[in-house]
Order: sequence, then structure tokens, then C-alpha cells
Amino acid sequence: MTTLLDVKNLTVRFYTQDGVVHAVNGISYQVHEGETLAIVGESGCGKSVGVMSLIRLIPQPPGKITDGEVWFEGENLLELSEDEIRRIRGNRIAMIFQDPMTSLNPVLTIGYQISEALQLHLGLNKQEARKRSIELLKMVGIPDAERRIDDYPHQFSGGMRQRVMIAMGLSCNPKLLIADEPTTALDVTIQAQIIDLVKRLRDELGMAVIWITHDLAVVAGLAHRVAVMYAGKIVEIANVRDMYYDPRHPYTLGLLNSIPRLDKVGRRLEPIEGLPPDLLVEPKGCPFAPRCRFRTDRCLEEMPPLTPVAPGHEVACWVDVKTGRPR
Repeated sequence: MTTLLDVKNLTVRFYTQDGVVHAVNGISYQVHEGETLAIVGESGCGKSVGVMSLIRLIPQPPGKITDGEVWFEGENLLELSEDEIRRIRGNRIAMIFQDPMTSLNPVLTIGYQISEALQLHLGLNKQEARKRSIELLKMVGIPDAERRIDDYPHQFSGGMRQRVMIAMGLSCNPKLLIADEPTTALDVTIQAQIIDLVKRLRDELGMAVIWITHDLAVVAGLAHRVAVMYAGKIVEIANVRDMYYDPRHPYTLGLLNSIPRLDKVGRRLEPIEGLPPDLLVEPKGCPFAPRCRFRTDRCLEEMPPLTPVAPGHEVACWVDVKTGRPR
């Protein structure tokens, strides 16, 4: 498979009055053309900061990308000028945010907001951009698109606003779509519709998708591969089937054991004991070690690197969770 995006050792810090927040701590992964990579983990683990850093959307200051490379179609995005990255953002790489109501401008029609990107990136005139905007609204399932293009965001339901955001994201035929928890605020019926829509458009347009979520149920039917993040680190990455049926990191095991499953009726849920680490403290050793039932002395002192344990399956752990023995 052709590699579209190659992230190497991405490190992000936030310099605050309370100290330095170690938000993302040297993450590396690849995204291939046409695939969906899901990045999962609990709130505050660095999922959103990590993907927003790819297209330099974190506020600087207080944020700063202190290390790493982000290669996209032969260019290191972290070395581009502001004008150069602006030509890629919204054009070759698009992003859908978590809350469409705060992402859409409440005083501009949705037609104007979609047309703006078309005129800026594709050079269309107003009439061409309006026609293309109507086509996009129809593509994402907005009924009566010719009339609703002149409506304002507050005139749409939450699910319809998210469809508008997807239309905006797809307007310039991006190679990569980044979706930052786009279904979190929606009920489960609308969630399913949005997920089916993204899958259909991904297959029709041949684009790659990075899907950020904390909902493992969403991942199962959408992603090809899954990266699990904890405390700013990727601790496991594998194809979706291996992640569910053969998890190799204690944190991944904990996540899977803490959600209800229809194939294990009557089994008690097992919460992960303890609290996430304070990211103001520079990590030493494995960040999950204080909460881990498999930990050894080495876990407290040395951070394990991502190591292959099977084809396409990498884990950052000093212990084999299948046997409980050191690797």
C-alpha cells in the first residue's frame, strides 16, 4: 500500500503558568491511501492535539511542536511556511471538528461557508461554487439542498450540521480527511448514519481517514487499523481485528474489559484502577505502569519502544500480557 502520511516522533508541549504540559510525547505512525486509521484513548491523552498538530492548528503560543516530522505527499508539513500550509489545509487535508455548532459561523449561510473554500482553493467563481455546494449537500444527504443552501446553521439539527461539516471537508476532494470525534454529541441513530456516510464517501472518493474517538464500538465497524494512545504516547497499533481479538497492551485490555459486550453476557465490567498521570510531570518509564497489574521494576524506570509482536501489530510494553512474563 502507498503511504500517504508518515508521522515521525511528533512531540508537542504547552507552556502554561502551571508548567510545561507534555501533551504528545514522540508518536509515530503511517496512514496509507484509502485506509481509515482510528486513534483511540481516554479524554486528555493527546488524540486531538496530535492530529491538529499535523496541520499546525494548535495555538502557538502556548503550544509548540518541539520535535518530529510530518511527511505528506513528499513534503514535511512542519517545515512549510504559513502560506504553504494554508494551501494544504482544507484542500488536500480536511478536518471535521467535534462540535459543528461552534465550527460553523452562526451569521453566515452554510452555502457561503462551503463556497468560500471552493473559491479560495479551486478558483471557482460564485455561480460555479454555489452549484458545487448544492451537489455536495446532496452527496451528504441534505434534503431539498437547493433551498437549504441559504439557511443558517441554527436552522439545522445536530446531525444535519455535522453533514454540512462533512460537505465542507469534502468540498476540495481531499486526499486525507481528519475527523475529530465527529459523532460524540449525536444520538446513536444519527451516529450510525454519519459513520455509514463517511464509509461510503471514503470508498467512492478513495480518500484516507483519520478518525479520533474514545468509543471503541464506533471503531469496530469503521477502521482498518487502530492506534491506542495513553498519556501522549501510542502504546499499541494493529489492524482492527487483532486489536479486538488479540490485544497485547495492558491498557488496551483494560479498555476492552471496561465496555459491555453482547458476546459476553453476564460478565462483570472491569474498570481500570487509578487515575491518568499528570502531564505536567515529564514521564519516566511507562506512563501506564502505576495502574498496570503486569508491571515490573523496569516498567517504572524505562519507557518501552513500539515493538512488532505480529505482522502489522506493534506494542510498547515490557511484558507479554498472554503469559505475564517479561518479553
